[in-house]
Amino acid sequence: VNEEMVEDRQMVLNDGDKVDVLPPTAGGSGNPTSYGWQGRILHVNLTTGELEIEEPPEAFYRFYMGGSAMALHYVLKNTPPDADPLGPDNTLALAAGVVTGAAVSGQSRVTAVAKSPLSGVIGDSQSGGFWPAELKFAGFDGIVIYGQSPTPVYLWLHDGAGAGGPVAELRDASHLWGKITGDVENILKEELDDPRIEVLQVGPAGEKGVRFAAMISMSNRANGRTGMGAVMGAKKLKAIVVRGQDKPNIADPGGLKELARWGAKNFPDSDVFGMGKYGTAEVVLPQDKAGGLPTYNWNSGVFAGAEAISGEEMYDTILRGAAEGKQDRQGRDTCYACTVRCKRVVDIQEGPLPVDHHYGGPEYETISTFGSYCGVDDLKAISYANQLCNQYGMDTISCGATIAWAFDCYEQGLLTAEDTGGLELGFGNAEAMVKLTEMIAKREGFGDLLANGSARAAEIIGRGTEDLVVATKKHEMPAHMPQVKRSLGLIYAVYPFGADHQSSEHDGAYEGDFEWYGERLAPLGLTEQQEKYSLTAEKVRYALITEHLYSCLDSVSVCQFVFGPSWHLYGPDQLVDLVRTVTGWDVTIEELLLVGERRLNMLRAFNAREGLTREDDKLPKKMYQALKGGPSDGFKLTPQELETAKDTYYELAGWDPVTGNPTAEKLSELGLSWIDSER
Repeated sequence: VNEEMVEDRQMVLNDGDKVDVLPPTAGGSGNPTSYGWQGRILHVNLTTGELEIEEPPEAFYRFYMGGSAMALHYVLKNTPPDADPLGPDNTLALAAGVVTGAAVSGQSRVTAVAKSPLSGVIGDSQSGGFWPAELKFAGFDGIVIYGQSPTPVYLWLHDGAGAGGPVAELRDASHLWGKITGDVENILKEELDDPRIEVLQVGPAGEKGVRFAAMISMSNRANGRTGMGAVMGAKKLKAIVVRGQDKPNIADPGGLKELARWGAKNFPDSDVFGMGKYGTAEVVLPQDKAGGLPTYNWNSGVFAGAEAISGEEMYDTILRGAAEGKQDRQGRDTCYACTVRCKRVVDIQEGPLPVDHHYGGPEYETISTFGSYCGVDDLKAISYANQLCNQYGMDTISCGATIAWAFDCYEQGLLTAEDTGGLELGFGNAEAMVKLTEMIAKREGFGDLLANGSARAAEIIGRGTEDLVVATKKHEMPAHMPQVKRSLGLIYAVYPFGADHQSSEHDGAYEGDFEWYGERLAPLGLTEQQEKYSLTAEKVRYALITEHLYSCLDSVSVCQFVFGPSWHLYGPDQLVDLVRTVTGWDVTIEELLLVGERRLNMLRAFNAREGLTREDDKLPKKMYQALKGGPSDGFKLTPQELETAKDTYYELAGWDPVTGNPTAEKLSELGLSWIDSER
């Protein structure tokens, strides 16, 4: 990176959003100097109805790469400390990456960032499908949303169809308010007279302020985690509709085609091939075999019903076309230009719980949270609960985990039928699981309490229910167990928006699987295979370095099933190749890791402004209680183990060991001196 570019980037970040350090460009196919990025950020003031297009300089894009880091820039600048997550001061930013829309697997991703109504700290969530690529084709790299509309509206973005540039307008959405996602899509396609529009929306759950409400596109892709749908719903922004054909320029089209061909050719021999056939649910049985499948609200790591809810069972029975042996053609959906086709399409026409293929099918996390977490081995009931979440717009992880917490409390006598409105709960009760999912979506009865998430519900109830919550920073833990993946426990504790399984590489790649993945980990300086179940200083370093890479992936905005440091289709070196071929920038893996580190520090700086410290980097009590049954019987973490790992982690990150927050020196080193992380 040349010195002039570094100086330019510092000026952009330190002196304001719109300093024309480099000449603003229109981007898109009409501008030969813009590759990958379109050069337009749309600012939407819902309170006043004003729309404004910002044209940031090239240095701005290279500094952040788009996605999460770029969205965080606007949230940090425009959301004041102590803002109400469901109030007008909470800025909501959505951003694609500099490679979004390029014809290669894994690039169609978008990140939503705002203060989370679930945790009260920073919120951040990614999703795929076709909406992210279509946003770029409509002429925009991102959208920044302020204020609150007095009445329901939707945002309509398109490339102008030769009208001289992209068009953005706010339209009335009163006729859409209260409707489920599939119905809204159908209405908008007819209203705009275009069956190929892409719709990102909130369902009734987001409208009603369910704290883990999701944004939904295609009626089955979710920006699921941290409650971004509740933020969008509170702003009375029902949907963002995009359509365009203005594809970004590619710096090296030949190189991009070569990279895409390599992926298609090597996919059948890759570790993600099984994910194409069985979806993410391919890991249900391996997790159970390792004693790492969370069961009965994390009381155990093994589930007797694992086979009945596995990816293999779904493939053979309820995928669309399974009865005719056509599930590989009809039961697998994909994202824009992706060869993996891992998205499930379930079709259940008979029985009391029909599932419309329009709403997709459950992923591994969904199967675990509604299944093994709750002790439910009914795959049809799990698929129906997944459909409810996609119709009403809810995060399946927080929803299923909150229900599992309620089941656990009920079985231990901490909740009674009087608390639940007469509904009998308990592990294995598929009917109650489905009923509670619907009640939460509608905020009815006991579901109104659970719509706050397990941690907040426990704070309201008390009576020892807090000890059964499995969440960090009020964010329910996903279905990967730190008792068998020790460095993951550290990441669950320290991660800014709470427990997340897609924020670092899991332990296996640096343990027994190192002989397969060592060559890919080497460019990251990770060359020392570690013992199984260890949490050494080297394992902490591994966690932080891979955390920086995963953080970069969320800013470049690529799928972590396709790009990553070990088992993925493309490795770190090919990530560099992708950014180079699309943008023309001479990036290195070191520069991309720096982008990831920058984003991580921005997330952490937001929380520092909200008063969080090292004391908030903690794990739930259940992590220190011995698991029961199977290979992980007796496994548990210890508080001292975590505190020692945190000491090493903060030191390696360059953060204050007392507060656990970025120092002024670290922020300056990363070009983030403009961030005031002090309250």
